Amino acid sequence: MIHPQAIIHKDAKIGANVEIGAFSIIGEGVEIGDNTWVGPHVVINGPTVIGKENKIYQFCSIGEIPQHKKHGEEITRLTIGDRNIIREYCTINRGTMIDKGVTIVGSDNFIMAYVHIAHDCIVGNHTIFANCASLAGHVKVGDHAVLGGFTGIHQFCQIGPYAMTAIATISFKDIPPFVMTAGNTARPRGLNVRGLQRNNFSDNTISILRKAYKILYRSGLRLEEAMPVLAEMGKSCPEVEEFREFIASSDRGIVR
Repeated sequence: MIHPQAIIHKDAKIGANVEIGAFSIIGEGVEIGDNTWVGPHVVINGPTVIGKENKIYQFCSIGEIPQHKKHGEEITRLTIGDRNIIREYCTINRGTMIDKGVTIVGSDNFIMAYVHIAHDCIVGNHTIFANCASLAGHVKVGDHAVLGGFTGIHQFCQIGPYAMTAIATISFKDIPPFVMTAGNTARPRGLNVRGLQRNNFSDNTISILRKAYKILYRSGLRLEEAMPVLAEMGKSCPEVEEFREFIASSDRGIVR
């Protein structure tokens, strides 16, 4: 299952039924879980832990040192969960000691070609990154978020669960859960209704979230005026409370 022309460090830990293609290099401190497939010409450096049943396509660079001028020889990490698809030419860097020293990618993500996930990012589960989407350092992406092709997210921003960006969206601020954005710079373009339907949100919940979106973005209320209204709605709708809590905790401010 390991091609004779692959180079595997003697201290790397390779699980059962792992396949590694020709000319791939697996470095020191790398752990690869069972039933993972690594294509040809992939470079994985450690410390990096990769879970089970992942597919990593050719020419990816996984677990390389961060692209950060202040990074020295510190030992930092990358962890990747299970059942991710990582297509050609993706780059996922380890963390820095400026943050918590670890980059985290969850499980069941579809990461298309040429995606960049920088140091100290935290990516949830069931996300989709279309071709050439890029995260700067310290970005957090919630579960089921969808980033359109050529999306660029500024450092320290947060993308809420079930949010969606259109092609070539550039965001310097946080994107709340359930919201679609587009443009450079990013502006809200409505509720991600199709995404919610695909993930089995009820019609009633979607209707309430539409009202919450309108209160925030279309009522003419200032943010400090809209928040108490959302808090009241959130008492009977957990999704609205999640929406409100994300906004309340935003350090960079939200797209408006």
